[in-house]
Amino acid sequence: MRKQNIKKNTRRIDKTLFITIVVLVITGLIAVADASAPIATRDFGDQLYFVKQQAVSAFLGLGVLFLFSRINYKFWSKIAVPFFFFNLVLLTVVLIPGIGTKVYGARRWFILGGASFQPSEFAKLALAIYFAKLAEKSKNVSSYFVPLGLIALLVMLQPDLGTTLIIISIGMSQVFVSGASLVHFFAASALAAFLSLILILFSDYRRDRLLTFFQQTNDPLGKAYHIKQVLFALGSGGLWGVGLGQSRQKYLYLPETATDSIFAVIAEEVGFVGSIVLVGAFIFFVFRALRISKYAPDTFSRVLSVGITAWLGGQIMLNIGSMVALVPLTGIPLPFFSYGGSSLIMILAACGILLNISKYSYNKEE
Repeated sequence: MRKQNIKKNTRRIDKTLFITIVVLVITGLIAVADASAPIATRDFGDQLYFVKQQAVSAFLGLGVLFLFSRINYKFWSKIAVPFFFFNLVLLTVVLIPGIGTKVYGARRWFILGGASFQPSEFAKLALAIYFAKLAEKSKNVSSYFVPLGLIALLVMLQPDLGTTLIIISIGMSQVFVSGASLVHFFAASALAAFLSLILILFSDYRRDRLLTFFQQTNDPLGKAYHIKQVLFALGSGGLWGVGLGQSRQKYLYLPETATDSIFAVIAEEVGFVGSIVLVGAFIFFVFRALRISKYAPDTFSRVLSVGITAWLGGQIMLNIGSMVALVPLTGIPLPFFSYGGSSLIMILAACGILLNISKYSYNKEE
């Protein structure tokens, strides 16, 4: 047997992950500026309107990342319970008419002084921290499912199936790595899948999206319009793309160009080769985050970092998967790229926690 040497990190963050995050944020700002220009000009008379707001969110988010990277990760264990229940209150209050703001039939936002934020974005981090705390205390597996079901229910009432799926993926990934019985894990997974199917079938909007996914050639100017325009964008890009800034689909043909569909605009402009490079960058990001989980110093930090990785990796997979028609459209934003201040700030906050955990990780060399 070869001798295994364990060498403790010298309290420095994972610089490779940090550089990757900064590159993704900067690239995301360029993508928002490009993809949002036509709709920003139409609605606000300023082609830089959306990227200006996104730049402010990126600046604040990077500030939060720097702050959280310096806060010892054990701090989050101390506030896990009140932080989780505070977010449950926010998710409840946002559903109250006159307090939560309703947009496109969904009540997901608080608007304060002209600024808006989604409590469901805060709930992702709160859940990851809370479940890591449960794992640290070696709680029974049943203690995970009640809070997970409650928070998923509150998000579904907004309604927001895409975010609900991400929340479930965060919780279930953490249950798995916390050492839960495989019988309990797979039983809970099957139940979650069944309930998700029921929620889809009993909602006209979600059912239409599912049926459109299986019948993409039907109703190309109606229910299938969005996915058809996405596929047109991908096909137009070909191998090398039409050139930076030269997308045609962003000129009010493709819905949600700066948010859910931003990957389609990028793929049209940089082509298959450029898209593979971007997907490779995301894979590398997830790999580095998983590496932090692997060498995390204790149960709390390991389960927390797995939850954060499942959150960001799950959103990447669902967004890109829906853009290439591997899964139905879910309305999930692409991390670091899609326009949205709450999402970007909370993603960078979570990355700050990952970076702090990396300070205390152990490198194992054989």
